[in-house]
Amino acid sequence: MSAFNAIGEEREIDRDEFTPEIEPQATWCPGCGDFGVLKALKQAMPEVGRTPEETLLVTGIGCSGKLSSYFKSYGFHSIHGRALPVARAAKMANPDLEVIAAGGDGDGYGIGGNHFMHTARENHDMTYIVFDNEIFGLTKGQTSPTSPKGHKSKTQPHGSAKQPIRPLSLALTSGASYVARTAAVNPNQAKEILTEAMEHDGFAHVDFLTQCPTWNKDAKQYVPYIDVQDSDDYDFDITDRGEASEMMQKAENALYEGEVLTGRFYHDEDRPSYQEEKQATGDMPEEPLAERYFDDDYEWERSYDLLERHK
Repeated sequence: MSAFNAIGEEREIDRDEFTPEIEPQATWCPGCGDFGVLKALKQAMPEVGRTPEETLLVTGIGCSGKLSSYFKSYGFHSIHGRALPVARAAKMANPDLEVIAAGGDGDGYGIGGNHFMHTARENHDMTYIVFDNEIFGLTKGQTSPTSPKGHKSKTQPHGSAKQPIRPLSLALTSGASYVARTAAVNPNQAKEILTEAMEHDGFAHVDFLTQCPTWNKDAKQYVPYIDVQDSDDYDFDITDRGEASEMMQKAENALYEGEVLTGRFYHDEDRPSYQEEKQATGDMPEEPLAERYFDDDYEWERSYDLLERHK
C-alpha cells in the first residue's frame, strides 16, 4: 500500500496502529515529558481520522528526534534544525499527506529558527510540535533559546545573560495561523490541541512544554497549569490578533514566574495556506506532483522548457 492509494480510505482507526510492530525500547529518561507528546500524538490520530499510511512525521536532532522511531508512520529523521524544510517539500509534493514536524526548543527556535519564521510566514499546511524543555537535553544540559535569564548550565556557568525567546509571540508575528501551548502533564488538553492543529488548514504551531528531570530540574514539571480557555481570569478572542498577542505576552511572562498558562492562543481560519496561494496563481499544479512518479504516461516538463516561458 502506497501513500497514494491509502489516502482517503474510510475505516476505523485505532491508536495502537501507530505503535511499531517491533516496538523499540524508548531511551528517554524516566519522567521525561517526551513520553507525553508521543501518547498525545497517538491519541490524536484516530480523532483526525488519519492512518499511518496517510501520515508523515519529520523530526530534527535531539531527544525529540527519537519521536519518529516510536511512532509508526512515514518518517524522516532530518539534520539539526532542518525538519521544517523537509516537511515543506513533502507537503508540496503530496498535499494529501498529513505532515507533522517535530523538534526541540534548541532545534526549532535556535538552530532552525530561520526555517520556523519563514514556514510560519508562508503558512504551510502542517503541524509543528516543539518539545520545549528550556534546555539542550541530548547533549547533556546546555542553555537553550528558552532557558530563563540567569539559568546556570555547562555553557553558561555564571548564568545566562540573555532573555529567553518568546515562542508564542514569535509564531504570531511570523505569520502562523494557529498557535497553542500545552504540556505533557495535561494529556487530555494535549490530545485536543494536537487534533485541532492537524485539522487546521495552514501552519499550526504547538509549543509543547516537556519537563526534563535529568538536565533541567529548575523547570520542574510545569505544574500547576491553568487552561486559559477554562479560567475566568482570562477572557480574550483567539481570532483577534491584537488580543491574542496580549495574552501570549502574559503567558510568556508568567511561565518564568511559576505560573503555567496553556491553551489556544490564536486561530485564523480564513487565511489561505501556502499551497492554496500557489495553486491560485498557477505556480503549483492541482494534481499532487508526487503522483506523477506513478503515471507512466505523464510527459515530464524539463527545466529548460520552464525557462523558455520567461524570455
